[in-house]
Amino acid sequence: MEISQRWFLLMVVVVLGYLLVLLGPILSPFLIAALLAYLADPIADKLERYNMSRTHAVLVVFSALMLFMFLMLLILLPKLTVQLTIMVKQIPIAIDLLEKNALPLITQYLGLELEQFNLDFFKALIRDNVKQTGSILNNVLSSIANSGLAIAAWLANVVLIPVVLFYLLRDWDIMVAKLRKLLPRNIEPTITGLVHECDEVLGAFVKGQLMVMLALGVIYSVGLWVVGVDLALLVGMIAGAASIVPYMGFFVGIVAAFIAAMVQFNDPTILIWVSLVFVIGQALEGMVLTPLMVGDKIGLHPVAVIFAIMAGGQLFGFIGILIALPVAAVIMVLLRHLHLGYKQSALYETNLGDENTEDEEVLEVSLESSPTSESFEKKIN
Repeated sequence: MEISQRWFLLMVVVVLGYLLVLLGPILSPFLIAALLAYLADPIADKLERYNMSRTHAVLVVFSALMLFMFLMLLILLPKLTVQLTIMVKQIPIAIDLLEKNALPLITQYLGLELEQFNLDFFKALIRDNVKQTGSILNNVLSSIANSGLAIAAWLANVVLIPVVLFYLLRDWDIMVAKLRKLLPRNIEPTITGLVHECDEVLGAFVKGQLMVMLALGVIYSVGLWVVGVDLALLVGMIAGAASIVPYMGFFVGIVAAFIAAMVQFNDPTILIWVSLVFVIGQALEGMVLTPLMVGDKIGLHPVAVIFAIMAGGQLFGFIGILIALPVAAVIMVLLRHLHLGYKQSALYETNLGDENTEDEEVLEVSLESSPTSESFEKKIN
């Protein structure tokens, strides 16, 4: 790559980043639509292989996606509203249980004084707020309705997302091909390879892990509903959302479910059934969901996911959260190539390389001459 091309690409990245900061307030519907189009494009491509036109394939996928989202809102929103109200009313009960059961154990085993844990302030604060939360959904809608501009912007985004999604999904392959033709010819294969690697990383995470999150949310919600927990849907969705980081959903969900079950039943035996629900969910994730939906592709490291989401939210707000994972995937791929280039450079290949090579050859010879596991087992027998 020539120096002029490097400066040109750097200027393009800087200009795009500056535009992202300037246009941040209006980019949310476009980024959400782009994410949905990215997820739905492989399905439309598969339908095209069955002698279906692109427009018809997009119409089928778009209609199914819109119907799914509408049904989810129609079914989940009222139930979540009721469960949020129940949760707010149960928080003082949970604090009472903590004060009566957990604090004496802390005092007994850690030697701390109960006076240090004065929870009366929190109980009074929550009781005052419970009176104002008869219907959380009504409070939210009334606060939105107080501003005509806010409700107009909300309605515009709701309408804009499906429209942008349809056009992006219809022209996705065309836009990708045109962007590829804009690349300088001498670096087009390299950039195409990098984009392909980024797509694999995002595919392993976004297309795989998000499906795992949805499946786990359903499993945990249904399981807790069978057990009889009132907040089954809310806890299950929280556990599923926290599963964006592997194993975090299990720990967050089981703690929340323990608290909800103890507040509702006040019987420690219920914790056995709650634990069984999460153990089954974790087993299904490890043996079925992750191998089936994610496969053996290398996704983003859990620490990278946490840092990317927090850094994106801190720097750019909600827009930063939306673009955090794609940017993290690009950075991860670039770091892999930088690491490979470093190991092939003169900075890494020193005079010690010959000695290390000789040591590695000696180690390989010793391993080859060592007895195999079968002969070793024969000797033991």
